[in-house]
Amino acid sequence: MSDVGDARDEVRRARYAVAAVFAVHGAVTGSFATRVPWIQVHASLGAGLLGFALAFTAFGASCAMPLAGRISHRYGSRTALRGLLALWTLSLVLPSLAPNLYTLCLAMFTYGASAGMADVAMNALGVEVERLLDRSIMSGLHGMWSAGALVGSAAGTLAAHLGSDARLHFSLASAVLTVLGLVACTWVLDLQPAEDEEPPPRFALPPRSALLIGTVGFCAVFAEGASLDWSAVFLRDRLDSSAGVAAACTTGFMLTMAVARIAGDAVVNRFGAVRTVRAGGVLAVLGGLLIVFAGYPAVAMGGFALMGLGIAVVVPLCFAAAGHAGPNPSQAIAGVATITYTSGLIAPSLIGGVAQATSLVVSFCVVTALACGLAVCAGVLRSAERGGRTEVSRPAAAVPGPRP
Repeated sequence: MSDVGDARDEVRRARYAVAAVFAVHGAVTGSFATRVPWIQVHASLGAGLLGFALAFTAFGASCAMPLAGRISHRYGSRTALRGLLALWTLSLVLPSLAPNLYTLCLAMFTYGASAGMADVAMNALGVEVERLLDRSIMSGLHGMWSAGALVGSAAGTLAAHLGSDARLHFSLASAVLTVLGLVACTWVLDLQPAEDEEPPPRFALPPRSALLIGTVGFCAVFAEGASLDWSAVFLRDRLDSSAGVAAACTTGFMLTMAVARIAGDAVVNRFGAVRTVRAGGVLAVLGGLLIVFAGYPAVAMGGFALMGLGIAVVVPLCFAAAGHAGPNPSQAIAGVATITYTSGLIAPSLIGGVAQATSLVVSFCVVTALACGLAVCAGVLRSAERGGRTEVSRPAAAVPGPRP
């Protein structure tokens, strides 16, 4: 009994450790986002060229994410995550050092590649902990990512307000986050492959299950990207709101997402992944309708809040479903992550293109239509409900050992 108790304690520690890893990962993103204007001036770029350079983030992530599974297979989950997370936190410095477009594109490719590999590794570990605990934790883990992003964003806002050089800001943030990440990785699960287990391919198309699950994630991330980048513009241009009110709408959307994710596990454990996502899709559609028909800023802000509430837990549940859907969690998670990264990349520009051709109202009609897909396609996440229960027969004492 003592061995079983010790193993359960190890799983609990691993849960808190991987939550800390998610927060560190989010803090890097939040830190970077606040200093994009400084990077633009430093590299002497216009808005168009800056957007071109930033697109290399998603390109790098999409290229590198399939490698995460092979790295974890070769070095073990703990060592792999430790190295990939450190690579991600250290890469924060690179964009601030770029003096022109070409070097910034290279920096953003490296930044995105390290982000994507660390993302896959930590989500795969999160799925393993969820299996062993036999209850949903992925929503809370992504809530910790959002909380970390908010903390990083707040620190970056302060640094920008003080007129700090982003090279100094990023160097200090990178050093602190690297140390925190290395400490957190000490307690994550150290899963090793079986001796006869074949390593995953360096590059492979995602399995069909990941494509179906990724479609749901695509709809959610599209709505998230559109709301984050265009909510303030919508309130300013469509409803003549002040700059402060418009900015408050975006901040409120981010806070709604973070709170809903942190609280989402209780809902998922009570109602299941499929019903939770279907209900979230209904809320997101209602939020979209409020946005489209809003005549006052408060109504639109309520619509964006409902949109954030509705989509908050979808991506965590997509990662969980991918991890439970097949024998190779890292490969499936990489496939879903690639699709969601692509959605996040094209959403802001597509919304802008539709708005240019028609109006922002029509753009958010598109967002609302995609939100309907959450309710319609939620059934593909059923593996997330079953997956946590298929592994509980494994003895808890076997946690640190080879993956079966």
